[in-house]
Amino acid sequence: MDESSLQLVSEIGRHLAHRTRPNKDFLVKSLGKAANALALIKQSPQPRTAKEVQAAKKQEDALKPLANAVVCGGLLQHADKEVRLLVAMCVTDLFRIMAPVPPFEDKHLRDVFKLIISLFEDLADTASPFFSKRVKVLETMAQLKCCVIMLEIDCIDLVLEMFNIFFSVVRDEHLLISAMTSIMINILNESEEAFQQLLEVILQNLIRQNKDAIFTADKLAASVIKACAQEDELNSLVCGFLTTCIHDRDAMGSELKEYYNEIFSKVFQCAPEMLLDVIPSLIKELSADEVDVRIKAVNLVGMLFALQHHVVQKYHELFVEFLKRFSDKSVDVRISALQCAKAFYLANPYDGTESREIMTSVGDRLLDSDDQVRKQAVLVACDIFSSNLKLVSSKLLSQATERLRDIKITVRKSALQKLIKVYRDYCKKCYEGSMTISDHFEEIPCKIMMLCYDKDCKEFRFQNIEFVLANDLFPEDLSVEERTNHWMHMFSLFSFPHEKALDTILTQKRRFQNEMKSYLAMRKKLKEICPEETQKKIEIMFTKIAAFFPDSHKAEECLHKLNQIKDNSVFKLLEKLLEEQAFTTIGQTMKDKHLVMIGDSNPNYEFLRLLFSKCSSNIFSSEHVKCILDYLSNNENGNKDLEDSSANLLLAIVRNFPSMLKGLEKQFQKLLEQKSPVNDKLIEVIAKAGSHMSFNHSDIYPLLKRICLDGTRRQAKFAGSAIAALSFEQSVFRKLYEELVDSLYSKRNVPTILQSLGFIAQYSVSNFETQVEEITSYICQKIIQMEHLDDGHYATSFHDTSQCSESCRLKIYGLKTLVKISLHCEGSHVKHNINGVLDILSRMLRESDNFISIATGSCESDKAHIRLAAAKAILRLARKWDLHITPDIFRFTILIAKDSSFFVRSTFLSKTQKLLKEHKLPIRFACAFALAVTDGTDDLQYQNYKYMREFIKDYSILARRRQTSAVQGVIIDYPAYILVFLIHVLARNNDFPFEVCQDEKPYADLCSPLFFILQALVDISIVEGAQDIVNDAVLHKLHMLAEIGIFILNEFNHGGISVLQTPGQILLPSSLYRVSLIKNDTSSKCPKSFFDEKFLSRVFHALKESTVPHGYAQKPAKTLPKHGHKGQQDVKKSNVNIYGVLDSASSKPDDLSRREIANAKAVRPNIPSVKRGKCVPSSGSGTVGLHECSMTEKQQKIASKHCEKTIERNMLSSSDSVRFKGSLTESHVPTRKSKRAAACSSENAVTSSKHTVEPSKCRRTKRKDTCGSKLM
Repeated sequence: MDESSLQLVSEIGRHLAHRTRPNKDFLVKSLGKAANALALIKQSPQPRTAKEVQAAKKQEDALKPLANAVVCGGLLQHADKEVRLLVAMCVTDLFRIMAPVPPFEDKHLRDVFKLIISLFEDLADTASPFFSKRVKVLETMAQLKCCVIMLEIDCIDLVLEMFNIFFSVVRDEHLLISAMTSIMINILNESEEAFQQLLEVILQNLIRQNKDAIFTADKLAASVIKACAQEDELNSLVCGFLTTCIHDRDAMGSELKEYYNEIFSKVFQCAPEMLLDVIPSLIKELSADEVDVRIKAVNLVGMLFALQHHVVQKYHELFVEFLKRFSDKSVDVRISALQCAKAFYLANPYDGTESREIMTSVGDRLLDSDDQVRKQAVLVACDIFSSNLKLVSSKLLSQATERLRDIKITVRKSALQKLIKVYRDYCKKCYEGSMTISDHFEEIPCKIMMLCYDKDCKEFRFQNIEFVLANDLFPEDLSVEERTNHWMHMFSLFSFPHEKALDTILTQKRRFQNEMKSYLAMRKKLKEICPEETQKKIEIMFTKIAAFFPDSHKAEECLHKLNQIKDNSVFKLLEKLLEEQAFTTIGQTMKDKHLVMIGDSNPNYEFLRLLFSKCSSNIFSSEHVKCILDYLSNNENGNKDLEDSSANLLLAIVRNFPSMLKGLEKQFQKLLEQKSPVNDKLIEVIAKAGSHMSFNHSDIYPLLKRICLDGTRRQAKFAGSAIAALSFEQSVFRKLYEELVDSLYSKRNVPTILQSLGFIAQYSVSNFETQVEEITSYICQKIIQMEHLDDGHYATSFHDTSQCSESCRLKIYGLKTLVKISLHCEGSHVKHNINGVLDILSRMLRESDNFISIATGSCESDKAHIRLAAAKAILRLARKWDLHITPDIFRFTILIAKDSSFFVRSTFLSKTQKLLKEHKLPIRFACAFALAVTDGTDDLQYQNYKYMREFIKDYSILARRRQTSAVQGVIIDYPAYILVFLIHVLARNNDFPFEVCQDEKPYADLCSPLFFILQALVDISIVEGAQDIVNDAVLHKLHMLAEIGIFILNEFNHGGISVLQTPGQILLPSSLYRVSLIKNDTSSKCPKSFFDEKFLSRVFHALKESTVPHGYAQKPAKTLPKHGHKGQQDVKKSNVNIYGVLDSASSKPDDLSRREIANAKAVRPNIPSVKRGKCVPSSGSGTVGLHECSMTEKQQKIASKHCEKTIERNMLSSSDSVRFKGSLTESHVPTRKSKRAAACSSENAVTSSKHTVEPSKCRRTKRKDTCGSKLM
């Protein structure tokens, strides 16, 4: 067969050589026969005998004509693909048969290989009928390893071209990849100088990302790398290249040096064992000195660990060094490590120890000192949570949510955005049933709620958090029932600040909707009302409405533009949204449709979106309320805590949107009849929303009545409010009142009866007033003042002071009822009884022993509770009956701030702060904060400083508003005015030294409250020229306190703290002070000074060291009323005799209280304006006046109605003036047109004998001092 084939091949070669211009058909036919014949010829073995040599020579001669015809006849350059394919097939068979000797001369080999390589380029056409033949050529070349000849003839360019063609044409077929890999490996094994060039081609394709799935260049490259790993020599060469990438990148000319991370990753995926020798270099890179080197190493190792090949377990030392980079000194390295953590966790979520260590490192970075690292840690942690919510670490989740309280706003914003996404994903999983509700995830909205208290960032104000709760917190398609379930669980985790934040958000939403309803109603009546008047009202409304938006200024502008729109469709939509209480309604669809019509390119789009949202019931709706009622109705054996929180949530909703209960009365009543554990809260719901509910009175009243008679005090409190809210007739109240009185006299369930009587006094005064004196007398004699009470049993365990006996509790309940009666009932009999009530309270403060029973076994606890109850009762009564509270009662009351019981002190101060914050208490009671400053308990002392700061801030703002408004304020409006009451209390301290001594310790102890206030508030020299009206014996004590106070102020002034300017006239309470009648002359027996300056300095430093906490002294000074800075003076530099104007002569209070007040205006000293700010007058003092001690809101309102008349009747003409000799400061008395001035300046102002006052041209009116001795 071989001989015939050889003969045929030889003939075809000669025919081809004789044809100078053969056509295609001839070539195809001839070459086809030749290729078939060559395929039948076997490769001859190496000749060993002469015969074999002769046979080989014969075979060579037979093949030579065809070989010559191929290279000399131009067939290698033929243009036709079929001809070229046949030529290539013949050439490859010639190589096979003639191996190992090439069948062509060296000068022709380049052209031969160019032909073969061009044939490989056509392998991309897999649909071609010649594809199988081309693959055959490729396989033959791979088997023969003849491509290495190209290296021998220096055809490196052809080799590189072939490599690139392989990567461009390779397909996902094993035969192709295998053959190409074989050829490339053969060449790499023989290459030396060209190795790096060829390797770079392979590595470039290894990291190449192919978008077209049919191209598999990276697979071919990976196949080559795998094959290299099996060859020791190639393996070492590749590792050497990779090591050079690490250690000597700058010296490398290759472009691949910038992608060595990706190369390492890909190499590791296909041949991990190849990197065993490189790992030590990576460990060294991770700890390199250069930051950029460590960053690249971290990224590389991170990618290696992200591979699912258990890399961590194989290379533990590398993992340990990688963990250290989480705490690297470079911020960028730490951030890079965090970025790798996510990929690591996703690849190894179940690799226990290593995954936990990574999570621990991420958690540690959440507390990093750099905000960018903390921000990145939050992002990574949240991405890890979202990847698998079921495997979330509760500790890491808690740490991440804490970043919502981060010191940096950027971190808080990022945390909010990412945690909301996590919570939404969690809600979806719960809805799908793949997860159950978890407290760990429900903590996220709890922490988000606390952002409302962040005052540094406007994005976290209540207005913005409202939109978070309404639009962002839950997935849009989440059902109302599912939302309600989350709200109920969330609410079970709420603390007081959370509830307060939510209540504030809902309150603001309710107020906004009410304002919008008012605006829309007014808009309908535009034609009926005066346009100018309407426009003013609308502007006021818009100002109020705009305040509920994040950007109030922009919102107000948009509201004005909205008001100009003539199309009523927007306003109709707003009305629809405001009226609708349901969550999923047609109104929602209308809103979305309207926004689409407007288009997001409209400049007002965002405002209208927010406006529609605020008008909608998108946080809570009537459907939420129904879901809560359904849960409470069907929760027979459920979670009690969740049941309580659900009722609390219902109460929180109804408190602001009571109309959401409308239509649910039957379901609510059935729930109430079930005697659920939350019935108390359900009754409270009726109390809040009763006016919006349509109950049948005959069905609900028996239940409420029974509670008022037989329930607990808490139940009775809300049952009474519910009866009032449901608007029962007065006859119902009258009958209930009669039954309550009968029960009281029969001593049946007395605590509850007392509570119910209190609500009758509050809501049905007419029924109560007829027997108020009788009831009051009974409570005082039979309950409060009885030593032994038969009702109830006594407590036997009193481990702390918060417990007291039943007998003590009953007295306190009776006291509370008396307070309610005194506050809500009117008439002369109430005024007559108030003095008796106050007398009892006074005795309870001073002689608590007389109000307890020794038999109870809880003496100290009961006495403490009695004192506390009496003090709190006086605080509540002070709002209405302040005129009747004598100085002694006031002093005993505020001294409770120094009570021996911590529980009493803390509770009393908390109650005082609460009433002051609500403006339900005269400001003089703030003296309690100063008296408590020496309390030894750090927590209480800190809380007390906080209370004082809030008081100063709130009341200073209020006073400044009056000062700048049309209604002018006076000095008694400012927090500083409490000083005149504090001094009066301090002067009566039993520890006050009777004689002047030079030991600073007693004075430091006594003056610590004074020192506390003076840091921030007041010029103590206001008491100059006045003397004590209650006790002349303490006059010198007032002088001592004044002198110490002046020195303290002078020291503060040297320290840069502004001292309040002394007004031209300061009104003192006439119940405490009277004017000195001794003239300020040389005959005065009063000393010019009690202490020398050195002694005062020692007192000051003793106070400073023992009283003032670090960082507090400077803060309150900023809150002082701003009278200007030009008049700041050095008080101590004056040589004024501050005692010469005081009079020790006695004078009856009633006479003093009727004296006339001179309301004077200080004349500005003739000082050049340039130097006026530094002027220090030589001596003198401002005018001292007296005023009534009552400053209640009610009197302010009454006074404001007669403001102008009062000014004319009770004050000197504003044109009158007083010239002070050596006035202490420049000051102007504010124009007396305020409500406060009308009430206070009606007292008589008295000046010292050296003050000259021009006669008044106005009528003077004498007024009786209601704080005189008759009330004491």
